[in-house]
Amino acid sequence: MSAAPQDPGPQPTDERGAARRPRWALLGAVVVILLWLGVGAFGGQAQGKLSGVQSNDNSTFLPAKAESTLVTDAVARFSDSTELPYLVVVERRDGAALDAQDLATLSAFATKVPQLPLPALGSGKTLGDYLVAGTPIVPVPAQDGKAALLSVPLDGTSGTAASGDTTALAEGATALRDEIRSTFPAAGLQAWVGGPGGLIADFAEAFGGIDGILLLVALVVVLVILLVVYRSPILPFAVLVSAVLGLSAASLVVYQLATHDVITLSGQSQGILFILVVGAATDYALLLVSRFKEALHDEPSAWVALKRAWRGAIEPVGASAATVVLGLLCLLLAELRSTSGLGPVGALGIAGAFLASVTFLPAVLLLFGRRIFWPFAPKLDHEHAEDAVESHRGVWGRVARMVGAHPRRTWVITLVGLLAAAAFVPTFKASGATIEETFLTEVDSITAQQVLGKHFPGGAAQPLQVVVPEPQAQEALALVEKDPGIESAYLGLTPPRPGQEAQPPTVVDGQVVLQATTKDAADSQGAEDTVRRLRTDLDTVSRDALVGGNAATNLDVLDASSRDLRVIVPTILGVIFVILALLLRSLVAPLVLVVGNVVSFAATIGISALVFDHVLGFTGGDPSIPLYGFVFLVALGIDYSIFLMTRVREEALARGTRPGVLVGLAVTGGVITSAGIVLAATFSALSVLPIQFLVQIAFIVGFGVLLDTFVVRSLLVPALAHDLGPRVWWPSRLVADGGHSGPGHHAAGAHPPAEDAGPTA
Repeated sequence: MSAAPQDPGPQPTDERGAARRPRWALLGAVVVILLWLGVGAFGGQAQGKLSGVQSNDNSTFLPAKAESTLVTDAVARFSDSTELPYLVVVERRDGAALDAQDLATLSAFATKVPQLPLPALGSGKTLGDYLVAGTPIVPVPAQDGKAALLSVPLDGTSGTAASGDTTALAEGATALRDEIRSTFPAAGLQAWVGGPGGLIADFAEAFGGIDGILLLVALVVVLVILLVVYRSPILPFAVLVSAVLGLSAASLVVYQLATHDVITLSGQSQGILFILVVGAATDYALLLVSRFKEALHDEPSAWVALKRAWRGAIEPVGASAATVVLGLLCLLLAELRSTSGLGPVGALGIAGAFLASVTFLPAVLLLFGRRIFWPFAPKLDHEHAEDAVESHRGVWGRVARMVGAHPRRTWVITLVGLLAAAAFVPTFKASGATIEETFLTEVDSITAQQVLGKHFPGGAAQPLQVVVPEPQAQEALALVEKDPGIESAYLGLTPPRPGQEAQPPTVVDGQVVLQATTKDAADSQGAEDTVRRLRTDLDTVSRDALVGGNAATNLDVLDASSRDLRVIVPTILGVIFVILALLLRSLVAPLVLVVGNVVSFAATIGISALVFDHVLGFTGGDPSIPLYGFVFLVALGIDYSIFLMTRVREEALARGTRPGVLVGLAVTGGVITSAGIVLAATFSALSVLPIQFLVQIAFIVGFGVLLDTFVVRSLLVPALAHDLGPRVWWPSRLVADGGHSGPGHHAAGAHPPAEDAGPTA
């Protein structure tokens, strides 16, 4: 068993001799529960409003110094408003060319657009109230005559401002699509709403499931697992309520920070916040409850057992939470605001989960006592408890005996298998995904993009924008037009009308804007290559020339993601190593744990590459996926090694290192495995949202956590620690003491204090 707690001194006892729960403790528990219920009431309201403060536009994620951001800021000076257009693309159902009657129908539709009502925004509100004034809405026929395009210029500021739980952008897309369904089919036409406005509206709709479906699925999954683990109808609900209250506390703070633009909250960050809190809170609860149940076998008083359990759990749970919080805060070093915003969002979530798990849940356990485990409440049985540890009974006892019998063979074979899986890491695709690959279901804006690609040049809907000094404008235009990736180019923000002479461009602060249509789609590799070429070539014209637009934004996001990966990964590893060194009072043990988790991460990415390529058929991936996967797998995966090694160190103080490793593995095996399954299941719930990025994160984290739980923590780490023996604690005094600094029993099947005998191979 673990080292005995300090004698708390004489306490009031009941007729059975068990220490009674002090009245002040019961009163304190009630106060804590009421305070948390208050937090839940206010936090629940904030949680429901998070969708209204989301930002899902790539351009808002880039740092201010990114070239595409500088272009956006410069172009904004040429107009009184920023434009976020819907692009309505129309074609005949039979695929024939559009005739004069069809174009007349489109013109009539265009005149109706400003009058479309938006009742969700207020009585009398119309789409015209949120459009850029003075910009005409006219059909532009394709060169093949089989399609036409209408650009509906939504004002980027007023259109994206939250109004309750919606925006003019979302309501406008719905109004346009409703009008299309009521107007075009009778005329033999079909149309779709795409472009930046349509795409962001579809993202908002997809992420709308976060508040309901995602959280519900996650909670149901966790509930089922906990019912199986605890076989109690009471305890699982106590754990889930603790998780929900932790989420409410985090949501309350996140909402305020996002409302005041302190952080950038994306739909992805919000979804990850929900899953992270539910998974982490459940993990912390499993460890605390496991300690409580174990103590109840020894201690007749639930009050004393809870104090003992809380003292035993607070160090590993606190270290685990601190590791994840500091690891997530390392994301503040990211250039991408979506990534840097996830740092404090996730850290606040972990803090909420930790606080609820070490305050609210213990208060509930104190009030219920043994009855919380009904109908299988643990009985007082000193011999049973001692025997459960000493004989290594059950599955994890057999695993511990296997590791103890062949430690070197175990860790070598395990390491070789992980490295074999890691060999596929170079095949992992994370250089960006096209718009068509973003959603996993049929979406109106994606169909619009595909139809645009059939009838218009690839970059027609989202042209490149070049800001250049006015004296070099004509030279820059000639250079851009000669580029092999450019279809056409013109000076100014408005394309010249056919048959009309081009108007001189507007000059602002000595600069003009040049727009260019790429041959390739704006979200393609070809368009990004064109941007790289133009940025280099235009330097020969003017060092002040800047290239922006959607393709340039995608390229800048890719470059920023690569930089973030290079900077943040070693920083997180350093932070984790320092925390583990302080926790375990060792340099070797933290190195073993960190290397084990890095190898586990590499193996996960290798397996994920095979699954994404050959099973799910994904042809690309968001460039931030490797960083997100690393943060969650290493920061969260290290939790289980912390839970294991803190118990191993505790046992080593009484038994010796090698017996302590086996006892620690046997005793923590069940609870850590349950925690891993819960965390993997909760992250897997992200796959209910039809976004490729979230499905990929769900698989990477879900599979990686299971790999870490069943392979790294169960085989690699304990086998390597057993093989190293007392040296694993270097330079602490455990090495000098032969890994055995106190009295205690030796685990059955383990070879006692002959620590210098070395392991068997």
